[in-house]
Amino acid sequence: MAAKYFNPFNPYTDFGFKKLFGEEGSKDLLIDFLNQLLPIHHQIQQLTFKNPENLADTIAERKAIFDIYCESKTGDKFIVEMQKAKIKHFKDRALFYSTFPIREQSEKGDWNFFLLPVYFIAILDFEYDENTTSKFRRDVCLKDQDGDIFFDKLNFKFLQMPLFNKQENELITHFDKWLYFLKNLESFNHIPVILNEPIFQKGFEIAEISHLNVEQYEQYKKSLVQYLEVKNVFDTAFEEGEKAGIEKGIEKVAKALKEQNIAIEIIAESTGLSYEAIKRI
Repeated sequence: MAAKYFNPFNPYTDFGFKKLFGEEGSKDLLIDFLNQLLPIHHQIQQLTFKNPENLADTIAERKAIFDIYCESKTGDKFIVEMQKAKIKHFKDRALFYSTFPIREQSEKGDWNFFLLPVYFIAILDFEYDENTTSKFRRDVCLKDQDGDIFFDKLNFKFLQMPLFNKQENELITHFDKWLYFLKNLESFNHIPVILNEPIFQKGFEIAEISHLNVEQYEQYKKSLVQYLEVKNVFDTAFEEGEKAGIEKGIEKVAKALKEQNIAIEIIAESTGLSYEAIKRI
């Protein structure tokens, strides 16, 4: 029997990532993926999606817009981000984003400051620490001077996808399979034998372009163009930025994106520049 032919979308696009992980109908995929990253005591049984746009307390403060923001049945908070290209102050941004689910836990009146766990999980389509010892996966939490965990309720998980290079015959764990699925999804034209499991079969069905309606297909095409343009501009600008200075590189990115009529919201989110600074460029 011939293998079924697939034509999947790119999961690194905004549309593709949210279609695959950010909808009610695909919630089981997100739970299964996240549980590969989480310790036993924080394994997820159920998830509730929360508003991905968090407004600051005052107009003067920045707001945060997450790709996916969700909460487990026990109240644990999860921010899941797909980053397409290098951005300015990436680690600072991750820390800043994590403050919103922390602050929203505060209660009026008599509150004892008890907090529920917060996880920031970033899937990166670039290497952010190439000047140090490169690690595909980094699990970060607060530790003391002896390396002992001081506080386990604020956790960061960074996955540098370019550093995951396992081939099909090298996959061992279920997590390996997820990474192989995400990194190679767009290039598959059939389900590899090793991914012929119910959870990945569903992922392939969701990612099949022919299953999108006309409106969704148009949204995907627009998202794909933005992904390719942003990634190309960023990669080029950062290469030049190493010679001319990162600040100049960021400005070149913003200028190039403006010339390609990319929405100012996307430019601001990608570069870390304010709307005012972008308008002045």
